[in-house]
Amino acid sequence: MIATKSSQFQLDSENKAFDLEHRRKIRFNIGKYNAAVTTGLGFYADHELARERASYLKAQAVNHLDEYLLEFERNFTARGGKVIWARDADEALREIGKIMSRRHARTVVKAKSMTTEEIHLNHFLEQNGIESVETDLGEFIVQLNGERPYHIVTPAMHLSKLDIADIFVKHLGIEYTDDAQKLVLTARHLLRNKYTSAEVGITGGNFLIADTGAVAVTENEGNARLSATFPRTHIAIVGIEKVIPKLEDLALFWPLLSTSGTGQQVTVYNTIYTGPRQPLEKDGPDEMIVVLLDNGRTNLLAQPAQREALHCIRCGACLNICPVYKNIGGHTYETTYSGPIGSVISPHLAGMADNKHLSYASSLCGACTSVCPVKIPIHNLLLQNRQQAVRENLTDKEERTAIRLWLLAMKNRRLLDLLPARAKNWVLLRLLSQVGWSKRRDALEVAPQSFRKMWKARG
Repeated sequence: MIATKSSQFQLDSENKAFDLEHRRKIRFNIGKYNAAVTTGLGFYADHELARERASYLKAQAVNHLDEYLLEFERNFTARGGKVIWARDADEALREIGKIMSRRHARTVVKAKSMTTEEIHLNHFLEQNGIESVETDLGEFIVQLNGERPYHIVTPAMHLSKLDIADIFVKHLGIEYTDDAQKLVLTARHLLRNKYTSAEVGITGGNFLIADTGAVAVTENEGNARLSATFPRTHIAIVGIEKVIPKLEDLALFWPLLSTSGTGQQVTVYNTIYTGPRQPLEKDGPDEMIVVLLDNGRTNLLAQPAQREALHCIRCGACLNICPVYKNIGGHTYETTYSGPIGSVISPHLAGMADNKHLSYASSLCGACTSVCPVKIPIHNLLLQNRQQAVRENLTDKEERTAIRLWLLAMKNRRLLDLLPARAKNWVLLRLLSQVGWSKRRDALEVAPQSFRKMWKARG
């Protein structure tokens, strides 16, 4: 039997949920972030007002996306930058491949970018004989271990210090040490030569600033700055939804992003790239290229009830608060973007048919919505995705049949009462066993007599 993505997700979820060591690590690491976020929110005089303002600005940008993207392109190219519009991952990779060929690139240094994970850039570069080196420490660690990022902000959140030490011993051949500072220095030492020898540097972008024609990148280690400064070519791969109207809007978005994600008042390094090195500037790349990536985002834009998901600024707050994520972890989702927001956007970016099950990986408690810095109603959007899957007949045949029979019975009380309690229990047991309900729970049983029969017996 060939496993579907849905069945594999259920199997992986069960394995992770009952892996006590995994749960201990993830809850410990998320707990530290949640404590820091609580402290960080205390610096706001009116955090709710900031969320309202950010939500309004992102709605303005997304609802006028075409205008702001053209404004960004006009202002960015005026300073010598180049813009590539990529309809999908294949087109983005093809254009990036041309740049690599022109630059005779053999080594690429990358700063943390989820869009490069989305288009599987590392795999593409390796196939073309180009070394791609992740320079963010968390990304560097998971790349060494042959894994995908676990969390959109903290890629190695699932690993303990001892796990990381074992990875360094295994893949780098160093002497074993559990001294965190020594491990960090080992990574830095290895990466220094990569920065100066790489022909191309690649980053993502947290925000595209329309009125300035700039890419804003926020980070805590300075690796993006090094990746964008030393190589002669800097490529920024950014989703089209990242645009904001004005430079002054960063004063709102930067603190919201850092406080919601890590509890910091502002991240350590915040850089605004306005293009290649200008005549009187002493450093920077000879050329800077921005790849504006669609890759399914316009599919989401075309859904009026769901396009609010494009407001996301990738802070990771919804992952940290989600009770489901804290039990099943990030790798279980098998998508670039995990957690609540990933469950909302992945079906639109990667196909509803293959990813509809993610929208059911939620208790609909609304915790994700309550912490979102741009007030995305995430739990409502999960319901919208479920409805869309039903409208498009993407649900299983057995599920559709069961729902039709249930609806028929609910509309006709006499019909429902025809079956005795024993027969109803058999049907319930069969249906719930198919979806795994009965594996970890007691079987559901109906009362021996229905309310209608009891009421009738009372006269």
